Amino acid sequence: MDMNRMRDHMVDYHVVRRGIRDESVTRAMRIVPREKFVDPGFEEFAYEDAPLSIGEGQTISQPFIVALMIEKAHLGAGDKVLEVGTGSGYASALISRIVRHAYTIERHERLALQARERFEKLGYGNIDVRVGDGSKGWANAAPFDAIIVSAGAPEVPAALKEQLDLGGRLIIPVGRSDEQRLKRITRTGASTFEEEDLGGVLFVPLIGEDAWTTTHPMYTATAPSSRTEETYSKLISAAAEEFSSIDDKGFAALFDRFANSRIVLLGESTHGTAEFYETRAAISRHLIDHHGFNLIAVEADWPDAAAIDHWINGRAPGDRQPFGRFPKWMWRNREFSRFVGWMKEENERRKASHKAPVRFYGLDLYNMSGSIRSVLDYLENVSPETAKIAKERYGCLSPWQSNPATYGRAVLTEAYRSCEDAVLKQCTELLTRSLDDAASDDDDFLNAVQSARLLAAAERYYRIMYYGGAQACNLRDTYMADTVEHLLDFHGPAAKIIIWAHNSHIGDARYTDMATARDELSLGQLCRQRFNEMTSLVGLGTHCGEVIAADDWDGQAEAKQMNPSLPQSCERLCHDTAKPRFLLDLRADEELHASLVEQRLQRFIGVIYRPETERLSHYMSASLSRQYDAFLWFDETRALSPLIARQSGTGDQETFPFGF
Repeated sequence: MDMNRMRDHMVDYHVVRRGIRDESVTRAMRIVPREKFVDPGFEEFAYEDAPLSIGEGQTISQPFIVALMIEKAHLGAGDKVLEVGTGSGYASALISRIVRHAYTIERHERLALQARERFEKLGYGNIDVRVGDGSKGWANAAPFDAIIVSAGAPEVPAALKEQLDLGGRLIIPVGRSDEQRLKRITRTGASTFEEEDLGGVLFVPLIGEDAWTTTHPMYTATAPSSRTEETYSKLISAAAEEFSSIDDKGFAALFDRFANSRIVLLGESTHGTAEFYETRAAISRHLIDHHGFNLIAVEADWPDAAAIDHWINGRAPGDRQPFGRFPKWMWRNREFSRFVGWMKEENERRKASHKAPVRFYGLDLYNMSGSIRSVLDYLENVSPETAKIAKERYGCLSPWQSNPATYGRAVLTEAYRSCEDAVLKQCTELLTRSLDDAASDDDDFLNAVQSARLLAAAERYYRIMYYGGAQACNLRDTYMADTVEHLLDFHGPAAKIIIWAHNSHIGDARYTDMATARDELSLGQLCRQRFNEMTSLVGLGTHCGEVIAADDWDGQAEAKQMNPSLPQSCERLCHDTAKPRFLLDLRADEELHASLVEQRLQRFIGVIYRPETERLSHYMSASLSRQYDAFLWFDETRALSPLIARQSGTGDQETFPFGF
């Protein structure tokens, strides 16, 4: 990772673009290595605009908030400054690059000692660290030109006001945990102070004799006013095109507006919701029947999808059992099986009338799930503890993940590093065998092209996948976009393709945290860039209901109850319309488009669902009207119906898709 580039990206995107203009602050943020203030293994998350856990129930605040508080303190080069709440030490380090001397106080001894060690290693000699009650300040070192408090108090502690020099500034969050205001208190005389309100914030509590005496939950966002939320919901309600059900004859016709597109991407906010599969099937049937679409491509491995393509085109599917690995339920379910049956019947009709058949393809990296299984099998033999960490890591290999605690620890273990070359060799051999198995396929040329591309990139792919992160996501989505382009080239200028994939893939990543926080891109973005004016992106969302998902990678599929969508999310705006089902055309209404440009929380659930960490595990910020061309809403949804293997005299026999 190029930390210098990531640091500059953080300052440019999360600090300067959001209004921080003090050059002493931005210069300090470009100098101080934030990755040195997070635990080893979490460096890749150091420059995201999000709070990170540092233990003891504390966090390192998001970069913008740190920059905002320092800027509002109006620091000068000759100042003496107190920071209350040392935490990781990052804010103190920034302050020390601006002022003459910094003092910092922390109530947790472990954090204070850790911060002091970091300052020493970096050579920051103008910082004094003390363990104590921050609400009492540091009387022996007073008076201070500025005091910055990195935790919320019920009211301004008197001791902190008294330790300000004349003209000194105190920056502190004040109020109850759900209605804090950032205050600037300026000393104007021996007993007079001027108070300014700098806006709403939400911080961890300041624990101390003159502050809170009990702990409070961590908050990370400020709630917009309810009146504004109501206004947005009314705009959505006015623009919503309602339908009674997916089976309604008028439903599919809503998508005639995309008839002139060459690529239509249909999303899903979960991998385990029945309505999303049924909806995409209904839209696909309509676009195939009425608008000349002839290719279906899905977020699945190429060889698995090839078995389906063979079957719907009347060819022997071969010995391969498609979609036989975790997560089986994504494609081995009744909802998708019905669509597969329809494609077979449609191709039989087309054959009778001498029309070209519908083709079905997989866009995903070759044998991704098999490769992960290979990694886990190897690690379970040589280091079960490392295998456990790797399984957790793979379970969170998602572009919307905000919680680094579930991600990145694997690189800490020597066993993981020592296994790298052996696992890469094993995965490459697995790929080679798969390609050899596909060599006898009748679509020789197309398979040969795919195989050559995969084999050429195999080592790079597996090495990146082994460690995860933004590079793995970018490699995957670029590969999928390349495959779409190859399929359209192969089938000629009349080819039109429908893509089924998760919202995180089909949406335009440029307007989400994926791009701004982690330099990630997406399939939808690449299709827009490569096929300008020929691509339509349709996201799908829900408020509540049941979903099929697992607790961990390779875990048991189960029906889980989804939490209701969070306040201040795109989903909550849709829910507040009180309309159960509707299509929102985000291009048709200029006022609606402009109103939904601002980034809001949006929920993403993959094959793993962890409702107990809903905010961190399943939400990111996104601009709904820029991310998609349209958004399809189902207020309450039900879980997919996985196909269960039936018993026979020779053991389990899968029914999908043949014989269902």
